[in-house]
Amino acid sequence: MSKIRKGKSASKFIVLGSTTSFDGFLKFRETLCIQGKFKGSIEATGALVVDKGAVVEADHISVSSLTVYGAVSGQVRAVDKIDLLPGSSLKGDVSAGRLRIADGVLFEGQCSMTGTEREVEIFSRPVEEIRADLKRNNG
Repeated sequence: MSKIRKGKSASKFIVLGSTTSFDGFLKFRETLCIQGKFKGSIEATGALVVDKGAVVEADHISVSSLTVYGAVSGQVRAVDKIDLLPGSSLKGDVSAGRLRIADGVLFEGQCSMTGTEREVEIFSRPVEEIRADLKRNNG
C-alpha cells in the first residue's frame, strides 16, 4: 500500500496497486483506490474507488461513497453516493443516498435509496474530481 498526498490540504489517498491481490477484510477512514484484485469484506468511513481493470468480489461493502471504473460484485451500502462510470460493472444489491449510472454500465441488482440528513446539490462536483474523471477516461 502507498500513500499519495497531493498538496498540503489534500486528503490522504491509499492505493492498492494493479499488481496487488488482497483477500480478507479492509477497514479504513480515508480514500482507498483499488487498482488490482480484492476479495473479502470492506467496512469503512472513507470513500472507495475501484479503478479501471480492478476486480472487487465482496461479501459486503460499506463506505461513505463508491466510485466504480472497474468491476464490483457484492452487496454495497454507501452513506452518500455510488457513481458507476462508463465501462464499469456492478453485480449486487445497492443502498445509497444517491446513485449515478452512466451510459455503458452493466448493473445487475436492486437499488434502495436512503435519505440524506442534509440537502445535497447533485449537479455540483469538485473540479479535481471532474479532472480526474476526464484524465482517467481519456488516458
